[in-house]
Amino acid sequence: MGTTRASIKKQYLRSIIIPITTKKKRTNIRDHSAETNLFLRRALFAFVVIIFLIIILLVNLADLQIANFSYYSTKSNNNRIEIIPIPPSRGMIYDRNGTPLASNNITYQLNIIPDKTKNLNEQFEQLKKVVDLTDEDIENFQKERRNYRAHRPVPLKENLSKEQIARFVVDQHRFPFASIVKIQHRYYPYGASLTHILGYISKINSQDKKRLEEENKTSNYVATLNIGKMGIERYYENILHGTAGYEKVEVNSRGRIVRLLEQHPPQAGEDIYLSINLKLQLYIEKLLAGRKAAVVAIDPNNGEVLAMVSSPSYDSNDFVGGISSAKYNELLNDPNKPLFNRALLGAYPPASTVKPFISVAALSEGVVTPKSVVNDPGWWQLPGTERRYRDWLKWGHGRVDVLKAIEESVDTYFYQVAYDMGIDRLSLWMTKFGYGQRTGIDMSPSEETRAVMPSREWKSKRHKKSWLQGDTIPVGIGQGYWTATPMQMAKALTILINNGKTYTPHFLLYKKSDILNSNEDQFHIDPVQFEQPNNLTEVKTNYWDLAKEGMYRVMFGSRGTARKVYAGVQYQAAGKSGTAQVYGLRENETYNANNIPEHLRDHALFIAYAPYDKPKIALAIVLENGGGGSSNGGAVARKILDFYLLGNHSTDLDDAAQDTGYEN
Repeated sequence: MGTTRASIKKQYLRSIIIPITTKKKRTNIRDHSAETNLFLRRALFAFVVIIFLIIILLVNLADLQIANFSYYSTKSNNNRIEIIPIPPSRGMIYDRNGTPLASNNITYQLNIIPDKTKNLNEQFEQLKKVVDLTDEDIENFQKERRNYRAHRPVPLKENLSKEQIARFVVDQHRFPFASIVKIQHRYYPYGASLTHILGYISKINSQDKKRLEEENKTSNYVATLNIGKMGIERYYENILHGTAGYEKVEVNSRGRIVRLLEQHPPQAGEDIYLSINLKLQLYIEKLLAGRKAAVVAIDPNNGEVLAMVSSPSYDSNDFVGGISSAKYNELLNDPNKPLFNRALLGAYPPASTVKPFISVAALSEGVVTPKSVVNDPGWWQLPGTERRYRDWLKWGHGRVDVLKAIEESVDTYFYQVAYDMGIDRLSLWMTKFGYGQRTGIDMSPSEETRAVMPSREWKSKRHKKSWLQGDTIPVGIGQGYWTATPMQMAKALTILINNGKTYTPHFLLYKKSDILNSNEDQFHIDPVQFEQPNNLTEVKTNYWDLAKEGMYRVMFGSRGTARKVYAGVQYQAAGKSGTAQVYGLRENETYNANNIPEHLRDHALFIAYAPYDKPKIALAIVLENGGGGSSNGGAVARKILDFYLLGNHSTDLDDAAQDTGYEN
């Protein structure tokens, strides 16, 4: 019984322990097949992901290298390759004899790349000690910076001296994004002597950029700092500037050039030759020193301007690269107005210089005849009124015909002529002589005034009033509303000399290419190209001859107004004086220059040409507040004619030219 219970208990325990042990043993056995399958699934998934990523990589690579290769290649090259525009060399300007009037000198300029400079103000402080950088330099730099693209060098200081360059080279490691470059600097060796002809070049501003964009010329001025602003430099900008070139270079991270990859040289601007006779120009300038005056000298055979002087003047070199505010304000506030070109913008009453032209008009209209005679008691009275107009000679000239009227400058004769002709015919005829309109000279229209040739329409538009008979009378002696420039007066004189044939006054003689493209030995300038259509050629020859003879008598007649000034002259000439009132005298008032301020004194005018039979030169002279036209204007004309015709060319051009020390 006891054995049986023990046996049963043993069997029970075995039945419990054995399954547990068996289960434990089964749990520890690895299923390699399952694990292999799992690994393969995971590997396949990873392979698919890798293939997918490779496909994405290949697609992007294809996009970079094939589809958008040009775009990304250019963008990449821009990080290491730069296109550097090269400004063309500006054309030189010479006088008629080949003397340089405007040249290009080599100067050195400090540039800096502001976008790559970490502390710009600190760099400025350091550069003040190295290159004598001024606050004005920094101010100009900040203004110029706006005109440059990012990461491009901007001029900081110009015209560096050799000492400044040497100091910078020693300390260059301290200024990694600053560099010194060689540039061309426009230079005018005769300074103020030719400013009102040549003008000047100066920095390109926003207005210039707008104009260049409108003319589609921006790309040709990318590397150009200056542009013609006034005078010949402005008018012939397209000829003088040239065509820009460029260099393709490889640069390092600091923007410095590593090597040159490609080069397209610029095409230099053309050299031009002007009609100016430099010795004559300098002589006239010396003659007018200290005066407010203008002189124009023209070759009547073709319209070539031999000299044009406006006094006082200013040095155009001050404007190259930009003039300082202090210097500009000094010029602007100068009471003598050196910035004002009196030869082209000065509008003066032409006074009695117009009497020969009015004579031609009156003869052509039949208002007078060569034999018409009037009596001059010293005054002329407007019919139907008590208003009297005085002659310059108080007791009158007696019996006067057209020749005597010109010779003695008889005012009363021309009062009557003006009354008989009327303002309509007077205005029409004087317009034919070029009054009241621009001469067509090769200058910008803004640099020449039309002045005023009065008419009914002009007064109505300008003053909102009707024309009165009393307005016409002073026009007969070049006064009243009538104004003219010295250039207009010179042009009118050449028309008279040539019996109505009209030449446009001009400065350009020829371009250098004109000679190169022709046989130099046979090269000549045809004056026909400067002729203007004009119906004055229909005027009878003897009318022109009468006017010229009257002008001849002004200088050589027994009662000529300029006979004393031209006594003993070695050539024959013709001329006409004029004295323009600056303010009107009361009816019984006597003019006395000593009792009035200088700025209210009469202007002295004179026109002349010589030699009389075969003219080579025609002059128009205005001396502001200069007094009598015959004595003062005539004396200046005589000196100029003597100098030009008698060969007194002792002016030393080397002394007249300024010494700058610039590298040529």
